Amino acid sequence: MTHAAAQLDLEVVEAYLAENLPDFRGPLTAEKFETGQSNPTFKLTGPSDTYVLRRKPPGELLKSAHAVDREFRVQGALAGTDVPVAKMHLLCEDENLIGSMFYIMEFKPGRNFMDVRLHDLSDDERGAIFDEMNRVLAALHSVGIEAVGLSDYGRPGNYFARQVGRWSKQYRASETESISDMDTLIDWLETNMLDDDGRVSLVHGDYRIDNMIFASEAPRIEALLDWELSTLGHPFSDLAYQCMQWRMPPGEDGRGLAGVDRRAIGIPTEEDYVARYCERTGITGIPTFDFCLAFSFFRMAAIVQGVKKRGLDGNASNPERARKFGQFVPIYARLGLEAASGRTGG
Repeated sequence: MTHAAAQLDLEVVEAYLAENLPDFRGPLTAEKFETGQSNPTFKLTGPSDTYVLRRKPPGELLKSAHAVDREFRVQGALAGTDVPVAKMHLLCEDENLIGSMFYIMEFKPGRNFMDVRLHDLSDDERGAIFDEMNRVLAALHSVGIEAVGLSDYGRPGNYFARQVGRWSKQYRASETESISDMDTLIDWLETNMLDDDGRVSLVHGDYRIDNMIFASEAPRIEALLDWELSTLGHPFSDLAYQCMQWRMPPGEDGRGLAGVDRRAIGIPTEEDYVARYCERTGITGIPTFDFCLAFSFFRMAAIVQGVKKRGLDGNASNPERARKFGQFVPIYARLGLEAASGRTGG
């Protein structure tokens, strides 16, 4: 994290919290989290407690993007369910206060893993971490939407068709160069679109290990973070999105498991992970998984293209990292085509 006083008017934030948050006491110090390319996020430390402030980024934004109000709503709705979330404190919709909408939530201490290979853990610990991610994903897709007040959180109809339409438009709006594999992938998805099978659940939209806080001494998720892309949709999209990691290059940027001997280090294969999810959710298999994976790589490419465009425009949370991420757009497009062809992830 870096010091963020110049990026956040702390006096204004302190005054807002003093007026609206019970038992708050200042003064505050702020640090900006370096991870996260969409909504700038800050750790606020003060005498009364430690908080997290998450805001929309500055500058011109794509329509419907950076919906921090939706993040606030869904995490608040999940409080008390089997899905671990941080406690929501306040949502400020007045964009004049600090220049954009923001919310304040609980700071959850614990472990945050950036490399899915989990180098510092034992084989047993790695397996337990992956099983916990699988458990929470199944729990998320089992949440009673009406019971938690989220029956209007997404639009009805074919989720995949809506998403391909939406992200194709988002991709074209942020396109900076022609990528033939991306054009081919979009055409393939449109031509091979799945029929609506009626499955609807709450989906996270960005379900991966670096969006989770784990307990310091146990393989337990304390909070699932970054709900910007959450909606009502098809549960298999979340599962496929996470399984992209089995196919992505390892290392600081790719953060994947391609070429890694999973079994040798206690990590389940993609096939085993999907099978365990099916057991937990009471289904026998996912014959359409190739399409779900191809879709996930397409959507990831579109998201990263938007990050790249914001980096070039100077509106990204971390412009240098945004431009670096942009190099992965053609890689995701190629991996999407490979998934479409039925290539397995091991």
